[in-house]
Amino acid sequence: MLVNQRTIKTSGRISGIGLHTGNKCRLTFEPAPVGYGFKFVRTDLEGSPEIPALIGNVGDIARGTTLLMNGAKVVTVEHVLSALAGLQLDNVKVKLDAEEAPVMDGSAQPFVDLLQSLGFIDQGQPKQYFEIDRTITYHDEEGGVDLVVVPSDRFRVTYMIDYKNPALGTQYTSLYDIEEEFARDFASARTFCFLSELLMLHKAGLIKGGRVENALVIIDREYSRLEIDEIKQTLRVKEDIKVSKSGILGEKHVRYPNEPVRHKVVDLIGDLALLGIPIKGHVLAARAGHAAHVELVKKLKKQVEKKQLQRKYQVSSADKCVFDINAIKKILPHRYPFLLVDRIIEFVPGEWVTGIKNVSVNEPFFEGHFPEHPIMPGVLVIEAMGQTGGILLLNTTANPDEKLVFFTGMDNVKFRKPVMPGDQLQMRVEMVYNRRGICKMKGRAFVDGQLAAEADMQAVIVDRDSK
Repeated sequence: MLVNQRTIKTSGRISGIGLHTGNKCRLTFEPAPVGYGFKFVRTDLEGSPEIPALIGNVGDIARGTTLLMNGAKVVTVEHVLSALAGLQLDNVKVKLDAEEAPVMDGSAQPFVDLLQSLGFIDQGQPKQYFEIDRTITYHDEEGGVDLVVVPSDRFRVTYMIDYKNPALGTQYTSLYDIEEEFARDFASARTFCFLSELLMLHKAGLIKGGRVENALVIIDREYSRLEIDEIKQTLRVKEDIKVSKSGILGEKHVRYPNEPVRHKVVDLIGDLALLGIPIKGHVLAARAGHAAHVELVKKLKKQVEKKQLQRKYQVSSADKCVFDINAIKKILPHRYPFLLVDRIIEFVPGEWVTGIKNVSVNEPFFEGHFPEHPIMPGVLVIEAMGQTGGILLLNTTANPDEKLVFFTGMDNVKFRKPVMPGDQLQMRVEMVYNRRGICKMKGRAFVDGQLAAEADMQAVIVDRDSK
């Protein structure tokens, strides 16, 4: 079923204090045009700079999600983004008159309530989705973190947390239908932290806006009377605080038996919004957090870029093929007899690429190299790797159709195995360095799994009409 993009019908404002800065902030949601996405606008700064909510603008993620762009930043945006994405909005301008979004009650619910009161409007243009067609994983051995995204006809989440604390222990939750379940069953789940962690953050000059009212504080050990007094002062609490070996600080009413893991889903939805396009896939998460969410989004972004390039250049979509020869001819300026890549079979934009060259006895260079013992010239093997590397640079510059890749140097060139008629040359090229139009790549060429040649290649990207 075709689903159109949507925004809010009218503007609305909400006010509160920032969790870490403690500063007051007025946040205003405004309708935005088709294709706008989510952008934060710092109205308190000169020129009211806009910061798109995209993964490339993510800065610090230690205690939340921070967006940075051209010196402007906005802090702790995950609950705002979760409300926007959870309500399946596509285009909204978010204005703030301070650096940090208000924490409110520690959940996404106040933002959801405001957005729902503003109403939604169909914008008449189709919504684009990133459909997961193969399993994508992120694993952190040290932290025991696992994130897996598998194909699904809709967005789903299964989340597990596992803490060695009686108040938390192991908790699970699942979201199967974001339209039906997000606002009803997840948005009101509040952020949480351990009491020892809270005190450490306070000493570090953070959580200046932290209150008992805007977070679940998990008691993780016994505390002395002196420590209790320090806690009261930190949280600005006048009445006595009941502290035990386990449980919630102040014995706050828990909104769900598994509220902490539900809040993890809220955070995940907000962080996934940084992809800039909603996904159709089932996310399986274990012991993750903002840092892991962001790493997963980076992986997803690479796949989105790959799909976008395929749609732009690919003529036919064959299994196990990213770009066929027709697409390659759109990308590279080379032609017979100097086009030396037949197919791209693997591609992670900006990271690595694998290309194929089928070496036929009819190659023109075999007439002279050598007629009685035909061998592909080593310089052409390197050229084939270079052309493969040129495809790797596709998404690193604006208007790639108007650019050329010129090689400026080769180091550590080695030839390990002759390439002969009938061989299939597989070129694997990895990006080592790429900045301001100058790049370094590591290329390897294989025949039947055996290394045939390798080289470190340096190149510059220039305009096609440059002289």
